[in-house]
Amino acid sequence: MLIILDRDGVINEYDGSYICSVDDWHPIPGSIEAMARLCKAGHRIAIATNQSGIARGFYSTDVLDGMHDKLQRLLTAQGGSISFIAYCPHHPDDGCGCRKPLTGLLEQIRNHLHLNTLKGAIMVGDSRKDLEAGFAASCQPVLVRTGNGKDTERHLKTRPIPGANVAIYDNLGVFSDAFLLGSGLEKPP
Repeated sequence: MLIILDRDGVINEYDGSYICSVDDWHPIPGSIEAMARLCKAGHRIAIATNQSGIARGFYSTDVLDGMHDKLQRLLTAQGGSISFIAYCPHHPDDGCGCRKPLTGLLEQIRNHLHLNTLKGAIMVGDSRKDLEAGFAASCQPVLVRTGNGKDTERHLKTRPIPGANVAIYDNLGVFSDAFLLGSGLEKPP
């Protein structure tokens, strides 16, 4: 199965500030191991991440590549791999088609992996944009409470995504364990 992850707040620590250097990119404890467990169980991992800091001039694509190289190295050391990383470098005002909540990044992943559809894939994120993009692309949306997740969960209670059954977990590790045990997609009470 394909599991698509948002990056900031799901895989790495995120406090709302831009991560502008490789040294400032730190994985959430347990996230790399969780990704590796999914890979070892035969699932594919892809990443879909908005990175407007590039358009804002906060960091370059070379710096972003360095962050992703660090992520790949850490994951490889645990026995996992990432099939594809799609990122949107645009400013929110640019009107691109790839910035979540639009589905362009997910379409890039689908095309890169030569899939006809993303139906049956899972989209794990910490923001409403992640969940909306995943749901619009026929993925099962999963919210983690890390990063912006707790705020997103609170807002979903008053303004749910119409038609979406969003499963919610404390972090990527808890989701991965539940999913690998066969119970990772139920919507909590």
